[in-house]
Amino acid sequence: MKTAKPWLKMLTTGILASALVISGCSSSKSSESPNTPAAASEKNLKIMWWGSDGRHEATNKVLDLYTSKNEGIKFTPEFTAWDGYWSKLPTLSASRTLPDVMQMDAAYIESYVKRGLLADLSDLDLSGIVDESVLENVKIDGKLYGIPLSYNGQAMVYDKAGLEQYGITLPQNNWTWEDFFNFAREARTKLPNDKYPIDDLRNIWEWYQFYQTSKGLGPIFKDGKFNLDKDTWMEFNNIYAEFSEKGIVPKADLQLSSKENDPQTDTFAKGRVLLRGSSVGSATAVEALLPNGDIQVNSYPIGTAGGGWAQSTIFFSINAESKSIEEAKQFLKWFISDQEAGKILGTTRGIPINSEVLGSIESTLTSGEKLGIQLLDAAKTNALPFYPAPAGAEDFTATYKSELESVMFGQITLEQAYETLVEKGKVAESNNS
Repeated sequence: MKTAKPWLKMLTTGILASALVISGCSSSKSSESPNTPAAASEKNLKIMWWGSDGRHEATNKVLDLYTSKNEGIKFTPEFTAWDGYWSKLPTLSASRTLPDVMQMDAAYIESYVKRGLLADLSDLDLSGIVDESVLENVKIDGKLYGIPLSYNGQAMVYDKAGLEQYGITLPQNNWTWEDFFNFAREARTKLPNDKYPIDDLRNIWEWYQFYQTSKGLGPIFKDGKFNLDKDTWMEFNNIYAEFSEKGIVPKADLQLSSKENDPQTDTFAKGRVLLRGSSVGSATAVEALLPNGDIQVNSYPIGTAGGGWAQSTIFFSINAESKSIEEAKQFLKWFISDQEAGKILGTTRGIPINSEVLGSIESTLTSGEKLGIQLLDAAKTNALPFYPAPAGAEDFTATYKSELESVMFGQITLEQAYETLVEKGKVAESNNS
């Protein structure tokens, strides 16, 4: 696969000869040739991303680095927090004024692709830069619309000292769902009443989806079709109903007051829950919750098809209507492979997707960043793809949360919740068709 030709450097020409006033016939020749090429126009790439102040600062430095090495390329950066980003980007897309380069998330990229807003980047040669299996995993309908920037995934973290204090058998990687549930049941018999082995995550639709996909039944929305398996869903939620009744998981009010990675309310930080899930991207925040603790990692429970997920979920995409697509492609290839840029960026977007870049910064990683690598390693072995909700499913996911919280508080039955979810799921399916 051939890479695109690089942009033309700015040409500067100086005409040093004096102008001659020619009267009548003259043998003098003009110093300006009619074939002198015109100066190439400067390319100004508008680029937009979300993130923390650390990500903003590092990215701006990298843009300056690229500009210093590539005459004729300039950037107009715009950056904000997550919420502000996803409030503004739809407005820009509606007015067809998207930036040339924009950061994309796995939860949203497909909806932008379906509206024809993102350029096909399949012809960009990333061999030796990004593992081919990673690229295949993030393609949409066989085409690449986002350059993966980092690895992500989810595994479990647990307080080893906390479990050992009560004589609880430590979890083992690649455990099954039956192992996971039995771990929780055994731990309950050894823990004091104000501590819990696991969370009650019935209101988190992705948590149930891990259960369904691990059994080989596919995600809740499979190829755009609503695919909530009733028997499996009832089985899963009845187990958690048992756990709630027996005090194996926190009561609903305690569970729902816990804000993940908030030192003041997170039940893991407070020592109330001893094992929970964590994404690679939030590892540093998790490590900070127990700065003096012994946090260990474990895989998500697995089934016949595998379990959990591990793949890239954050990308840079290019506006399909950009007038600088080729320049933007070359910039993105450099962005993920240049080691000098990699040292500036560090892990501000997660674990670098390029192994050589990761190797160049590995000695500088903090304990929280190293925890992220451990989480990724635990997740990779049996990982399934990341299955975000499709475009048009926002009402379904919000309803899932509210309906299952009503179940947790005993306000409605599981059957009533299921009927509502089927109704919302069918609407989401029609919106996605």
